Amino acid sequence: MVLGLGKHTNQWFESAPAPQGDGEVLIVQIDSKATPTATEEELQKRRGKRAKNYHPSSQRHRGKAARKRRGSKKRKKKGDKSKNGKMTTVVVLYTLKRSDDGLLLGPINKKVYASYAPKRHAVAIARREADKRGFADQRGKLVQVVTDGDNDLERYVKEFFPEAIHTIDVFHVTEYLWKAGGCLYKEGNEELVKWVEEQKDLLYIGRASEIVEEIDRRLALLPKKGSGMKSRRENLEKIKEYIHKRVDKMDYETLRELDLEISSGAVEGAVNYVVTKRFDSGGMRWIKERSEALLKLRCIEVNDDWDAFINYVHDRTSRQAQLLNENFFLKSKEPAELPTHGLN
Repeated sequence: MVLGLGKHTNQWFESAPAPQGDGEVLIVQIDSKATPTATEEELQKRRGKRAKNYHPSSQRHRGKAARKRRGSKKRKKKGDKSKNGKMTTVVVLYTLKRSDDGLLLGPINKKVYASYAPKRHAVAIARREADKRGFADQRGKLVQVVTDGDNDLERYVKEFFPEAIHTIDVFHVTEYLWKAGGCLYKEGNEELVKWVEEQKDLLYIGRASEIVEEIDRRLALLPKKGSGMKSRRENLEKIKEYIHKRVDKMDYETLRELDLEISSGAVEGAVNYVVTKRFDSGGMRWIKERSEALLKLRCIEVNDDWDAFINYVHDRTSRQAQLLNENFFLKSKEPAELPTHGLN
């Protein structure tokens, strides 16, 4: 039934009407989350013929027999991932409305979309929904996109939302500051806390470029030789480059003056509820095409669109049954194909 309903989700998201009573500022938040997926080797084991169970009443001996049959596990190499994670991209859209005292109130009409399809697809969906809600490029309305600084997302935001204010989540940048501080001071050192707090103060007043200069200055003072120095210098260099490339997306002082978003709490909450709690528990192994159906249905449920979706599926399948003049079965054993870079 999940697979059968899942085949109607793409058409539902495309045809669903825009919510009423939107505000004048659109916020788009995007984040990703990897979920455990089954390898081909695991699928072959699960789909193969089951061996005879000589101890049906004993879980302990049944397990021993299964382990003997499978043989010993291969030892993991450094960097190997047992999770075999495949990325989902989650998009949250909502609007804000300006009050009489100048503050932006909301969120209004928050909607969630998620997919295992390429990131470009998710950003294209966000563009489609923005246009549907009256925030097309030529309208001149304010749109803000908040991400974690992912390079792919940055490229797609520039492609689909060239007019938007693109902001990097401030807490994500703060994590980098702590990593930078860890390259300069020992864990638990009061100087570490003091240094990070000083950089955070600069960050919140829109002077991220001065943080780049500070890290550059510290790099020049670090010895080039010595225990762990190479690793510390490399990490500091990466952090400096991360911040330097995104300075124009870290004007948090101006954003706070405009009462816009500086963090991505809404999409992180959606990632936790829609994805993590259902798809990332111990022992789970998913097949992307099959879990895509459940993922989309969870989005519909959290959007409070379940009844409208079921009515849509009922009407759609009824019309198909009438056209074909035969019974229509909603259940399916085969999942729909994953969306591609387009909007299908």
